[in-house]
Amino acid sequence: MGCDIIKSYYECGPCILRQVKEVIDLSCTDENLKMDLMHDCMVHMAKNFNMDSQPNKLATEVNQHIKQKTKCEDAYFKEKELSNEIALSILPKVKDLLKEDTSLETHVKVAIVGNILDFGAYGISTDFKRLIDVNLNRNLAINDIEEFEEALNFHNEALYLVDNAGEIVFDRLLIEKIMEYDVNVIVAVKSSPIVNDACVKEAIDAGLNELAEIITVGCDSGGIVEEMFSEDFKKVFDESNFVISKGMANYEGLTEMDLKNKDVFSLLCSKCNPISKNLSVDVGSFVLKKL
Repeated sequence: MGCDIIKSYYECGPCILRQVKEVIDLSCTDENLKMDLMHDCMVHMAKNFNMDSQPNKLATEVNQHIKQKTKCEDAYFKEKELSNEIALSILPKVKDLLKEDTSLETHVKVAIVGNILDFGAYGISTDFKRLIDVNLNRNLAINDIEEFEEALNFHNEALYLVDNAGEIVFDRLLIEKIMEYDVNVIVAVKSSPIVNDACVKEAIDAGLNELAEIITVGCDSGGIVEEMFSEDFKKVFDESNFVISKGMANYEGLTEMDLKNKDVFSLLCSKCNPISKNLSVDVGSFVLKKL
């Protein structure tokens, strides 16, 4: 299968700066500090943003700088709580859908529809409940379901890289389905908050600890950034032969890595032009891709 390494497109620049403004507004009220932070981030972008830069790493670096300077550890805590509320309000409808169709593919689609719950990609004013509702029955634009099921039948353990708060409510449904294949699941979350990514607290709130072992990647990166892994997580990743990854930022990070001798599957909703171009799909497409 394989995939092209995700590098920055010109659209990534304004997208990262839009998120920078949002994080700054959520993190502090001091107008002078806001100006200093925006200046710092723009300087960092000017020095490091080019066609060879890794977009999720660059976004991570400016987010980490804002957190350090503002001492605001969890700028999106309200948005993460709202994500869980939205996910739980939709959960009965999703469970009814899965009663009608218990297939693995439908469970994958449900997990991917949860990937729409992304304040980082869409912004805090988005009507996520409506977006999810209109996309519940969307087909997969890239559908490697046969390879995915083969991997489930072959492996006895999977490393599951989750993405956002709220979304992980739907991940739980897929993990339950995966376990029907006698596959043990290890769930990897962020070590500390970055945007609306899931950490240990959110994983426990979603009940993932009732099904799986919860570990952290050892950092607060947006998606995975290999050079930021803790030694413990690097060992787990290196020894994992079956990896299930959620979301665009994790996909970006995985394309930078040597994945030889691993079965790696990316599940995502393609929410921007660069990822869509890389995958040769329309914006808004649902993707299950073997990397």
